[in-house]
Amino acid sequence: MSVDRTQVLHAAAALLSRKATATMDEVARAAGIGRATLHRHFAGRDALVRALEEHGLQEIEAALERAAPEDGPEDEAVRRIVAEVEHLAPLLSFLVTENQLFEGDGQNEGWARIDDRVSALFRRGQENGVFRIDLTPAWLTEAFYGLVGSGAWAVQDGRVAAKDFQYMIAELLLGGARRSVEK
Repeated sequence: MSVDRTQVLHAAAALLSRKATATMDEVARAAGIGRATLHRHFAGRDALVRALEEHGLQEIEAALERAAPEDGPEDEAVRRIVAEVEHLAPLLSFLVTENQLFEGDGQNEGWARIDDRVSALFRRGQENGVFRIDLTPAWLTEAFYGLVGSGAWAVQDGRVAAKDFQYMIAELLLGGARRSVEK
């Protein structure tokens, strides 16, 4: 039987985003494969985490490319990004909470590219008078990551309907980020 590496990575991310201490046995069960099969693909936890990082960053960068945050009105661009990362939410949640990925000097450059693109959207919105200027683009970017991660957990736990994910994330983020019109 052939193992779908992408499916294994997504299952691992979904589990590890909720249970950081999960064993390789638990990861294998979550992915529907045996421990030996998991170890044939990933020599250990470190190899799995690095594979998740590489895969996740590629997927998120591709989602940003499809969302084209540089195009059109900023609020619409935020909605497009949320829509494009929805299926990656557990993966993104895992990546932004995995301390191992942010230790030392060897941080993957993909993070900078992703942060730069999302932050640039918020900065453009600030410059165009759409988003608040008292919240930094970096903070709004982190808020985006946090909302996507929390939304993923709520959907996984059945506390929120999957069909509501995009609306709730975008509306909460935009509601807090929009500059209010003073009368």
